[in-house]
Amino acid sequence: MTAVEAPEEEKRRIFADLTPLRTSADYRRLWFGNTVSWIGQGMTTLAISLQVYDITGSAFSVGLVGLFSLVPLVAFGLYGGAIADTVDRRTLGLVGATGAAALSAALAAAAFAGFHRVWFLYAIVALQAVCAALNSPARSAMIPRLLPPEQLRAANALNSMVMTFGTLIGPSLGGVVVGFAGYQTAYTIDALAFFASLYAMWRLPSMPPERTAAKRASVLDGLRFLGTRPNLRATFVSDLFAMILSQPKALFPAVAALWFGGDAKTTGLLVAAPAFGALLGGVVSGWQNRIRHHGQAILIAVAAWGLAIAAFGLSRNLWIGLLCLAVAGYADTSSMIFRNTMMQVAAPDEMRGRLQGVFIVVVAGGPRLGDFVAGSVAGLSSPTVAITGGGLACVLAIGVFSLYARGFRRYDALDPTP
Repeated sequence: MTAVEAPEEEKRRIFADLTPLRTSADYRRLWFGNTVSWIGQGMTTLAISLQVYDITGSAFSVGLVGLFSLVPLVAFGLYGGAIADTVDRRTLGLVGATGAAALSAALAAAAFAGFHRVWFLYAIVALQAVCAALNSPARSAMIPRLLPPEQLRAANALNSMVMTFGTLIGPSLGGVVVGFAGYQTAYTIDALAFFASLYAMWRLPSMPPERTAAKRASVLDGLRFLGTRPNLRATFVSDLFAMILSQPKALFPAVAALWFGGDAKTTGLLVAAPAFGALLGGVVSGWQNRIRHHGQAILIAVAAWGLAIAAFGLSRNLWIGLLCLAVAGYADTSSMIFRNTMMQVAAPDEMRGRLQGVFIVVVAGGPRLGDFVAGSVAGLSSPTVAITGGGLACVLAIGVFSLYARGFRRYDALDPTP
């Protein structure tokens, strides 16, 4: 290796591996299209919340936006995965993205027409969740068809950056656009942003089920498959420990005022800190290429999440608290990258859609249940007990689980066993 090549090799070991973007034009278009559409959806998510509050003046009504999104996403997530294992995934992705674009266009048209009804916004949010439940499993299950197995971990790291970037940038742009140009402009931009995703999926090759003999894919068959595959099952269990036992987000408004003497801006910083850490986890992910034992990596990442949340619960300095939350976000993204890679490599193609459907249910439902647990414990005791105790409970639970899941600890990416 020459002196010029050495620094470049070192960069690849530290920063995100861009090989999937360089080697696959299909993946490159899909990645860019998803980035643009995620930013647009982030704008719309914030705009709808602002519009609901403008109409009602009720924080409770704004909270219902999340409920109208969560219920369809959980209810249809499993079925969306089953459909993705039955039909051409490219076609399903196009249908889901087209539906989402049409819904954003409907929001823009209603705003231009001065039609401001809360029930209409709730209905759009619910239908958007149905489109996401159809689109997400298909889109995730496409990736192993576009890339060789050795590039899937890098692809998942790049995909994590898309979601986090959209979560950070989209709402910020949405607030600016709504403030200067109104709701109709934010919704119109979102509708137009979907064309990038639609174009990317239109250029993809057809992706019918590999086993054409299967006429339908049963949700129950997918759950039975997961029940007989301990390593894949362990990826979901470990994530639930983190999301249910140590999810502090619902307590951010309270701790912003009680611990840091802050206001809504402080709450915004607390919300942004894990997302910043998650984005950093995607950018600085090159070192993960050297990790073979993905199960061990997930266990360590979940334990790191719990320790970081516990440390945040003890912090009374804002900047130390933000650092703890950023570390937690970094650990969460590392866990997600390895979990997604295990599902894509160790699961057969005919089951990938249904496993992604289960993944959606866990990712969507787990944090909501965690919010309930954190709020309940804080109400019975204090935010400190809820957050620090929850973080330590997560560490204890993942430690006990690691003793039980010996096969998960030994999982080798070079010899994947579901």
